[in-house]
Amino acid sequence: MERRAAVRDAAAAPGPPPVQEELRRTGGRTREDVLTLVGAAAASVATTWVFYTKVFPFHGSVGFVVLWYAVFVAFYAGLTALTQPRPVVVDRIVTTAVVAAPTLVGVALLSVVVMTVYRGLDALTNLNFFTQDMSGVRADDPFTMGGILHAMVGTLIEVVIAVSIAMPLGVATAVYMSEVGGRGSQLVRTVVEAMTALPSIVAGLFIYSVCLVQLGMPASGLAAALALAVMALPIMARASYVVLGVVPGGLREASYALGAGKWQTVWKVVLPTVRPGLATALILGVARAVGETAPVLLTSGASTYFNANPVRDPMNSLPLFIYASIQSGNPAMEERAYAAAAVLLTLVLTLFVLARMVAGGRKSSR
Repeated sequence: MERRAAVRDAAAAPGPPPVQEELRRTGGRTREDVLTLVGAAAASVATTWVFYTKVFPFHGSVGFVVLWYAVFVAFYAGLTALTQPRPVVVDRIVTTAVVAAPTLVGVALLSVVVMTVYRGLDALTNLNFFTQDMSGVRADDPFTMGGILHAMVGTLIEVVIAVSIAMPLGVATAVYMSEVGGRGSQLVRTVVEAMTALPSIVAGLFIYSVCLVQLGMPASGLAAALALAVMALPIMARASYVVLGVVPGGLREASYALGAGKWQTVWKVVLPTVRPGLATALILGVARAVGETAPVLLTSGASTYFNANPVRDPMNSLPLFIYASIQSGNPAMEERAYAAAAVLLTLVLTLFVLARMVAGGRKSSR
């Protein structure tokens, strides 16, 4: 009893209060953090300007930005270290690098788009650029004459045919590799992975030698679409195989438990589950096919007139029009090439948005 009383008295005895560790905030920014960031940015810009333009014989905007970023990180780390512990300093430096990487990529993409639109703005502001072809138009003619209607229609027709061929075959190949398996699936997987790095000129030569030379098919949009399908097929098959691999096995087991067969499970359960992923595979395949020039040049050939028939006569495309216009060496044709490149960017973006909308709409309505 005496021992218990002594322990109780010692616990109740007055003494220094327990030290409570102050927790560091991991989210949000205080006023001190904002001032540190602004001060580091201002000091780094001033220091970089002085040394880059006045002390050292450097010039160029790219070098200035690179040097400024290094100086900014040094200033930011130094100012943060004045009031914060070492873990916080390391966290700020890593955060700066993580934010800088996507910012650099975004600025690069934005600069490409802005430069392309700016260089082709004179041609883009004329309505005839979208409603006429280049038949009978000379290189030195004004922008009020000629357009890229034949190239836009040719690109759409060739890509639609290529996707109509490559997407079903790609999904079927992915289903075989993922759901069927066996010895053959390993061989098919190896071939698909190897074909994802297939040079476009090889695909064009394959269709040229088989279809045009051996089978006697004329140079046309259909031949170009077959070459584009060869380019898009391994991309779609590989992407579809990856998304099929992430379907939980419990969904398949539940389907089998309800009495469904293998193919009913694939058609009714697996494929609807990965529909957004299949839309991504479609996007990747379109992105690979829509910008190819070499296969179209070998299998269809360039033309200046409108042709909507994919089975006869050459059919131009936007990448081929851009290539031919740049190769002409004429300033006016170069501006038309930049304008066509801007239209191609818009077309690709539109296709991506439509694919995402279709996938998202079906997913939400299920």
